[in-house]
Amino acid sequence: MGLLSLAIWTPIAFGVVLLALGRDEQSRAVRWLALIGSAVSFLVTLPLYQGFKLDTAAMQFVEKAPWIERFNVSYHLGVDGISLWFVLLTAFINLVVVIAGWEVITRKVSQYMASFLILSGLMMGVFCAQDGLLFYVFFEATLIPMYLIIGIWGGPNKIYAAFKFFLYTLLGSLLTLVALIYLYTQSGGSFDIASWHKLPLTSTAQTLLFFAFFAAFAVKVPMWPVHTWLPDVHVEAPTGGSAVLAAIMLKLGAYGFLRFSLPIAPDAAHEWGGFIITLSLIAVVYVGLVAMVQQDMKKLVAYSSVAHMGFVTLGFFIFSPLGVSGGLVQMIAHGFVSAAMFLAIGVLYDRMHSREIASYGGVVNTMPKFTAFALFFAMANCGLPGTAGFVGEWMVILGAVKFNFWVGLLSASALIFGAAYTLWMFKRVYLGPVANDHVKELSDINAREFTMLALLAIAVLYMGLYPKPFTDVMETSVANLLQHVAVSKLP
Repeated sequence: MGLLSLAIWTPIAFGVVLLALGRDEQSRAVRWLALIGSAVSFLVTLPLYQGFKLDTAAMQFVEKAPWIERFNVSYHLGVDGISLWFVLLTAFINLVVVIAGWEVITRKVSQYMASFLILSGLMMGVFCAQDGLLFYVFFEATLIPMYLIIGIWGGPNKIYAAFKFFLYTLLGSLLTLVALIYLYTQSGGSFDIASWHKLPLTSTAQTLLFFAFFAAFAVKVPMWPVHTWLPDVHVEAPTGGSAVLAAIMLKLGAYGFLRFSLPIAPDAAHEWGGFIITLSLIAVVYVGLVAMVQQDMKKLVAYSSVAHMGFVTLGFFIFSPLGVSGGLVQMIAHGFVSAAMFLAIGVLYDRMHSREIASYGGVVNTMPKFTAFALFFAMANCGLPGTAGFVGEWMVILGAVKFNFWVGLLSASALIFGAAYTLWMFKRVYLGPVANDHVKELSDINAREFTMLALLAIAVLYMGLYPKPFTDVMETSVANLLQHVAVSKLP
């Protein structure tokens, strides 16, 4: 078992043990086992970064074994500069989410913790899979634990939200399965993703494949106009579910564009790049305006996620090293910042059982330590220089300006809208005099909540002040991808 298998199967193994052993009456032992499992899962991913070679675009830590030999399907894993950070990010966010749910979840504790551990392993599998069918299995399997998390521990309309989440993402993915089978037949019976990158496909085939992949990945990102499932799901999901959904699950779609759409159908990607850029700009501008009028804090941050992910797809389809690297950095930064924003809302919800902005006011008077964290994460969400939120957006805007001044100008408007809706929410919730007796009775964060928020604050600050470790890892792989995409694959 190599390092990647260890990273994928360690949390899944702990999750299965929790399901087998856990009972609600043993909830304390269950919580400790979940914490140990998530901590070990994070620690086993660290050697991947330490042993990663920066000077090659080839897949590293490769593992390959036959799986379904009759159809030439293999258990084939590997990471490059594009996928490495997402394996570490997934393990880190999972650890934070287990800490976040420590006291809050009192019902079906073992199943809750197990769902997150298993989901963490499956998502890492998506980032590591180098076999088309293995990728698809991991990609679809992530739906099951998230469906259960929303449907069991969610809010009043949880069943509706869980069904909406499942149907939207499943329907999009079915076209991708058709595309994978087509590529399998065209490559002479191989599911090896790297071999698909070299296929000479006709213009029509590339366009059809591009939109088949687009159906799955655009819904997952989610891009405008197929983003409507996200706000409903975020509002109903438990805090940990929202954090993982925003921090990792949305990234699976964006990652799919880089692993499938661009390298397999490069001519179609160039041809339809303007279409994707238009959709991305609508997400950045229009959805940013929609976020301003939200009265529910979770809905506001959910729409904010759609706007921030618009930056990612915009960066990818301007086909420049700055744009693609910026999109990747934005994905990682959004993972830290959006998780922090949802967990901060969860801290308030646990005390007041309301997400309505109007229910609050003057929280700084009763929760000063917590407000300091909330202000820091709000600033990161606005893209304040020195925080993780700034680095990726700045790179994408710079790449967009070089590509087309007006595209750059429109994308830069997101910084203004982001500041407007984030700071206006902060002002109404945290500043001013105490608004009501409920706010008056609030108690400041405890040691567990402080730890959870401090871990994310350190990550956001470190990435904002010193992004070099993140950009160095992806530089060679991004250059290699763009070189590959620049060459026509038409026969």
